[in-house]
Amino acid sequence: MRQLSDLAFFSLMIKCGSLSATARELDVTPSAVSKRLVQMERRLGVRLLNRTTRRLSLTNEGEVYLETARRILADIEELERLVSSSRAAPRGLLKVNATLGFGRNYIAPAISAFARRFPEVTVQLHLTDRPLNLAEEALDVGIRFGELPDARVVARKIADNRRLICAAPGYLKQFGRPQVPDDLTRHNCLVLRQNDAAYGIWRFSKGRKIDTVKVRGGLSSNDGEVALNWALDGHGILMRSEWDIAKYLRSGRLELLLEDYALPPADIFAIYPEKHNLSAKVRAFVDFLVAHFGESSKRGVGRKIRW
Repeated sequence: MRQLSDLAFFSLMIKCGSLSATARELDVTPSAVSKRLVQMERRLGVRLLNRTTRRLSLTNEGEVYLETARRILADIEELERLVSSSRAAPRGLLKVNATLGFGRNYIAPAISAFARRFPEVTVQLHLTDRPLNLAEEALDVGIRFGELPDARVVARKIADNRRLICAAPGYLKQFGRPQVPDDLTRHNCLVLRQNDAAYGIWRFSKGRKIDTVKVRGGLSSNDGEVALNWALDGHGILMRSEWDIAKYLRSGRLELLLEDYALPPADIFAIYPEKHNLSAKVRAFVDFLVAHFGESSKRGVGRKIRW
């Protein structure tokens, strides 16, 4: 049991990144963390970490120990899940990751409703500017948009989500409306630097024809809400997902442009490690999201709306 505890302790230490951060996580003193690490290394007869005043780095032996520790801990978690009653009733800790804007506006309210229905599930919502790696961060569910390059996870679509081109009426009154994608090269466009996508490259399709346009503008950001607010202020033309701009299209604060053209979709997915497919809490949460976002579509967000 002590050795199994050491595996979890070492894995947590690497995740935290320092002795002091580990101490805060465990609610002990840094000296207690350091003492335990020294005891582990003495027992194993090897040095697991190189220590400096600012950071920890793995030795070769430490890398082998960490990789094996994570695999053993994951196998134990899976074993307990299989033999426990958790499959019958959702319960326990559920860790969810979503991006900042969408997480605040849509996932947090969904979790609020989920918590009322499943009070025995404790939910931790981690909002980040970029998606986190589920395995490295020990997360149960992640919310993702568009293409999913990681084949090691299970993905379930929870909502359709078109990308659209829009601008404020004031901007269009002053500078006119683009009629074809190439017209955008003569407009001020608000460009997002997100998810390692090609900066300023917008791709349109109409039938079999594909138009690739390099757009430019005086304002750019890595934050979608910032760019959206600039568009609302009349600074330029924006490409944004339907779920982000639906209420502004309905109110008339933004107008759709180039409606005859399609952009690569930003469909919304819940992803989770394949082993979590057996977890009642994950299954219940993903099912709940599908139903929740389906109802939201009926109320006015999603492909069923015509502006």
